[in-house]
Amino acid sequence: MIKSTLLWLFTILFTASIAVYQRTTGPTYPIKGTAELSGHDISYKLLRSHGGPGDATIEIETPAENIRGTIHFWRYKSGDSATTVAMKKHGNKLAGQLPHQPPAGKLAYEVFLSKADDSVKLSQEPVILRFKGAVPDYILIPHILLMFAAMLFSTRAGLEVVLKRKRTVLYTTVTVITLFLGGLILGPVVQNYAFGDYWTGWPFGQDMTDNKTLVSFLVWAFALYKVKRNNHHRAWVFVAAVVLLAIYLIPHSMFGSELNYESGQVETGKN
Repeated sequence: MIKSTLLWLFTILFTASIAVYQRTTGPTYPIKGTAELSGHDISYKLLRSHGGPGDATIEIETPAENIRGTIHFWRYKSGDSATTVAMKKHGNKLAGQLPHQPPAGKLAYEVFLSKADDSVKLSQEPVILRFKGAVPDYILIPHILLMFAAMLFSTRAGLEVVLKRKRTVLYTTVTVITLFLGGLILGPVVQNYAFGDYWTGWPFGQDMTDNKTLVSFLVWAFALYKVKRNNHHRAWVFVAAVVLLAIYLIPHSMFGSELNYESGQVETGKN
């Protein structure tokens, strides 16, 4: 009992760390940092993803009253010249609006702060912000929980193989079910709400998220088939667990949907 509890504790902590790594290394995670302006340290978080119908608000908390800010932005890969908007003061924050774009549309932007004769640009490179449609919580939350559960039971099944325990088939079955429901059922629904297409992976596109979901499911389905036919094929479960781990280490939303402003078409594989 104690050993099983420790295994589950390790599995949960390991899965949580992988989920955090995948989330924070992806191209939609905000860029965070600190800049120095006239002796003030200014912490910032610059958005790289915006969902819903409204404009995207960029906010910077400022430690002094007389700090001003501007945002330079242009449509990504469009050849547009930059547009400049002044940030407005709201309490202890400066806020500026980036105009709403169609789903998968992207804006590149830079934020500049100034005080008297001193100025600073936040982030060295332009920040790329992708817009998407709003995904209802009743779809998004089960999708996230099921994908987390798939990684959880995948890890647990792998440990069953390594430690030669008895529940390999059970945890393999749960992994396949959660991966199917979260990745191949709810995943396309989330994709459609966000970008207007149910599937943009192979053979229709190069969306990394769709492709890696398909590969991981096929590998796990094969592992379940093998281990249910013959328990001596448990090594396939370990292989499947390693494959899913490797796939989860790929940052989320890589090579995802991107609006081509010239053609008006949403493309994939352009990150």
